[in-house]
Formats: sequence, structure tokens, C-alpha cells
Amino acid sequence: MPDFSLPSASRRSVLRGIGGAAVLGAGIPLLSACGGSGTSADPKTVTVGSNASDAVPKKAFADIYAAYKKQSGITVDVNTKDHNTFQEQINSYLQGTPDDVFNWFAGYRMQFFAGKGLATPIDDVWKTIEGNFPDAMKALSKGADGKYYFVPLYTYPWALFYRKSVFQEKGYEVPTTWDQLVALCKQMKKDGLVPIAFGDKDAWPALGTFDQINFRTNGYDFHVELMAGKASWTDAKVRKAFDLWAELLPYHQDGAVGRTWQDAAQTLVSKKAGMYLLGTFVGQQFTNEADREDLDFFAFPEITSEFGQDTVEAPTDGFMLSTAPKNKAAAVKLLQYLGTPAAEQIYLKSDPNVVAAASNADTSSYSALQKKAYEMISGAKHLTQFMDRDSRPDFTSTVMQPALQKFIRDPKGIDSLLSSIERQKKTIFASS
Repeated sequence: MPDFSLPSASRRSVLRGIGGAAVLGAGIPLLSACGGSGTSADPKTVTVGSNASDAVPKKAFADIYAAYKKQSGITVDVNTKDHNTFQEQINSYLQGTPDDVFNWFAGYRMQFFAGKGLATPIDDVWKTIEGNFPDAMKALSKGADGKYYFVPLYTYPWALFYRKSVFQEKGYEVPTTWDQLVALCKQMKKDGLVPIAFGDKDAWPALGTFDQINFRTNGYDFHVELMAGKASWTDAKVRKAFDLWAELLPYHQDGAVGRTWQDAAQTLVSKKAGMYLLGTFVGQQFTNEADREDLDFFAFPEITSEFGQDTVEAPTDGFMLSTAPKNKAAAVKLLQYLGTPAAEQIYLKSDPNVVAAASNADTSSYSALQKKAYEMISGAKHLTQFMDRDSRPDFTSTVMQPALQKFIRDPKGIDSLLSSIERQKKTIFASS
């Protein structure tokens, strides 16, 4: 499997992103298609395998499919599974009898399955939708063979979230440097707050923390080299990133490995935590409108002046076509619809925590938070995805996720941990 790295995006590049949340493993094949094997396709039905198990995105997708049925007469039969279960068992699912279309992630995660022959090229779809997306988003949707395999729907940045009222009440100022961040954490702890909410039970949130510290410390180029398996995990630069994280770790919420991201978010909602490093989807947990209005975020502070805050982690989610869809014609029509600004607007109406991937989407109804997210992404010098999308999924799931949880439990012994990561990386990246 070829190494994959993202080209940097210029400041004028409109919305190129990707990043997120998931793990990959063979798992027990509990996932199955709605229709099952051996069933004939209903020309008026297309099946979709969905990882949108949380209430907000689940409703948003349901709204899209209802609008599509009204327009086309085609029913979308959705097979929703728990988000993490879907990721853990995606490999077995795609090799079995998958649904016609399935939710997935752009970049390496898409390329991995495209390269394995577990997805169908959709160049015919892109002939219809290509005018809706900037070149950067088009590049993001292609496999290593140059063919299209992905239809992007939305994107969002990772940042440090906080309650405006808490900062105002306590007199806190938004930190722009590492020293300011550490000083703020110390003050929050004195004030009886959890400085940084943290939940890593599902093993992916910690990947995002490492990404921020690494590309702020060592820059975008080194981060991309490390994710591609080209740089060494025993490099002094990586050790420096972990040393900085160890300095910040005492200000993270205790017991993180036993807590979900949703539970961690509730400590921010209840004003028990001062900050939370996550994607804008954290807003899903702010169900009260007044609380939502009180939510704000800032870019992870500068660590090395040479790199400043020029890199933004911006995940992009969307759809792929399975390798042997039972109703390919209907699936292609659905994907063409999902690649329109109209479909994106329907989604965003129910899930205002992300921004549209299309460059011609209507942004006039964006909230202040969405406008800020859009500006952060479109103004970035470099955009990354997320460790489990910028690197080999087998490496991040079997090596990095348990390694980072081990570090969180006990930050001592960093050198031996990094040596272990490097040994396993060499083995994995040497395989096809």
C-alpha cells in the first residue's frame, strides 16, 4: 500500500479538510446489510450503512433521505450501527454483504478500502457534482489510482472549546502561546475547575491531542512525514512533543480512559471544566440554546514560533459506494444528490456544528460558531485530517491507540513507549 500524505493547502483554498474519530479492525462481523445476501434489489430502494448513531447527526441524515424520497421517489433504507462498532467492524462488513452506500471518511481512510478493492469508483457521480467543490476537496475524494471514490458532505475544525460566560466571570483570557495555556490551566485548577475536559474511552480523542501538540511543536511537514511512516517515532522531535504533553497532562480530566467524549463534554456544559479539545461536533452536547450561544473556541496555542498556529486539523465526512451494490443505479443517483449544496443545507439545519464541504453552499444562515469554523479552515496555511485518517488505519488502531492510552495512564517511560511504537510501525508499514 503506497504512502499517503496530503499536499498543503494555500490560504485561498476553500474548505479542504478531513479528520475525526474512529478505529479500524477486523472484528466479529456483526455489521450486515439491510437486505442481506441473496436478496434482489428493489429499484425504488437504496440501502445505506450508517455510523451516525448519535441523535443529532442521525436526525440530520434522516431529514436528507426524507427530502430525497420526496424528490426522487426512491426510499433510502438506513442501517445505523453504533459509531465505534461501525469503525471497528468496517473491514469485515465491506468484505461481506455491505449496503449499497456507506458513511465514511475522506483521505487515507477512503484510499485504504479503495486500494483493497472494497469500494466502487464513482467518476460518473463526479461528472455531475464536480462544479460544487473546490479542487482541494476533489483531490481529497480520489483514490491512489486517480479515480473518485468519495462524496464529501461536511467538514469541521478541531480546537479548544470554552464557555464565554466562564471566561468572563473568572477574567480568563484566550491563550495564544504554550506558556499562556499552562498558566491558564494552573489558574483554572486553583479556581476549582477541571482545566481540560478529557474522555478517551473510545481511544480516538487522544490522537487529536497528539496531533495538535506535534504539528505545533514540529510543523506540518514533519507531522505528515511521521503519519506516513517516513519519520521515526524515536526522533527527538517526537520525544519533545510527548514531554510537552506530559507537562499538560496533570491538567486533563482524571480517569480519561474510562470516560466517553460525550460524558467529558457534559463537564463543559455544566461549567465544571474550563476547556475541551475536540471537533466542533462537541456542540451536539449543548442541547440548550442559551448554552449553545455561550460556546466558543480558539485555535490550539503556538508552541514553536516558526510554525505558529498555521495548521488546522479539519476532518471531512461523506459517503462511498460499496464494491457490489445491489442497486447501483439508485445508489449513483443518491450519491449525486448527496453531492449538492441542497443536501448539505438540509443536514446543517439539523446539525449546525459543522460546515458544508461544497464551495457554493449558502453560508448566510451560519451561526457565529459556524462562521468562525469556516474562517479557521479556509484561512489555514496547512490542513490535516486526524491521525487515524492521515496514517495507516491498522497502525493507528493496533499501535497508537493503545500506546496513547498507556501514556495517559502513566506518562513515565516515554522512551521505551516510543521505541515500541517505532518497532511496530516498521513492521506494519513494510507490509503491503
